[in-house]
Amino acid sequence: MAVMRFRLANNGVPVITTERLILRGHRVEDFVDCLSLWSDPQVTRFIGGRPFTADEVWTRILRYAGHWTLMGFGYWRVEDRASGQCLGEVGYHYNNRDMEPRLDEVPEAGWAFHPHAQGKGYGLEAVQALLAWGDEHFPYKASVCLIDPANLPSIRLAERCGYRLRQRGTFKGEPTLIFDREG
Repeated sequence: MAVMRFRLANNGVPVITTERLILRGHRVEDFVDCLSLWSDPQVTRFIGGRPFTADEVWTRILRYAGHWTLMGFGYWRVEDRASGQCLGEVGYHYNNRDMEPRLDEVPEAGWAFHPHAQGKGYGLEAVQALLAWGDEHFPYKASVCLIDPANLPSIRLAERCGYRLRQRGTFKGEPTLIFDREG
């Protein structure tokens, strides 16, 4: 695995630098990039099934900040190191999901990338950086991720990063796969 550096930004969110990426906390001025990501039907087809509204994206950004403040972890914006272009997001969260089975015991990892960033190894590099940070900083020994059964690229990414299918579940009446990983 490539060498990664961790440091804290002035908002308290760690900044992770990899060979090609910078993972940093979200800022208010990231709203336009976040809206572009979360309003893209290709991005959301396996995450909610529909593009997010501006209001929903703004709430998402506030939730990210709240996670860092209350939980000590959250989501990072993933940027191309050379250009500063937003490629997507990765992070950990507790969503207190009303689902079966409940996943309250461990943090949930997640990721989403712009279509222009997919298939170039950015997802693998970002998720590996996320997991390295979690392994170093979390008191938890495991994490989980939920993946739509039809989202084969995300399933492959999870498996490449050490996640294994734990069981099938249901979220909002739809089937989901629950993967877990020991840290």
